[in-house]
Amino acid sequence: MTTTTPYAVFDPTLDLELRREVDVPPRLVWRAWTEPELLKQWFTPAPWKTTACELDLRPGGKFRTVMEGPNGERHDSTGCVLFVIPEKLMLFTDALGPGYRPTGSAFMSASVEISPTAAGTLYVARAFHKDEEARQQHEEMGFHQGWGTALDQLVALAKRL
Repeated sequence: MTTTTPYAVFDPTLDLELRREVDVPPRLVWRAWTEPELLKQWFTPAPWKTTACELDLRPGGKFRTVMEGPNGERHDSTGCVLFVIPEKLMLFTDALGPGYRPTGSAFMSASVEISPTAAGTLYVARAFHKDEEARQQHEEMGFHQGWGTALDQLVALAKRL
């Protein structure tokens, strides 16, 4: 089933979704996503670490992370913020760099939507892929476990803020 929001179209044949209610308020989830020093503390599932983050939270702004693995692996990704509604939605991609410049090496676009609930926050993260093969590759890489673990780390951090 295809789901349309005002911001993106989710197609389960092409895309992946993590949807969970968490017991922290939306403002803290937003801070964890949009303050680089906080994002570095939770963004990558342990034992990996996010060692650098640059985030210009405006359309066309840079979204860069450097992730390092326990065996010396290093993944440096620079993308572009596409759309922002403060404390509600961020849409970003690695298909474009800062200023909407094509990167030539797209893996995905993603959105993070947060909304208040009686218990805290409804958190919906979506990864949008160019084709079914890319979706399957991301799922086999451990999308649900990895993004779920990262969300657990975000919640633990938010509870300390």
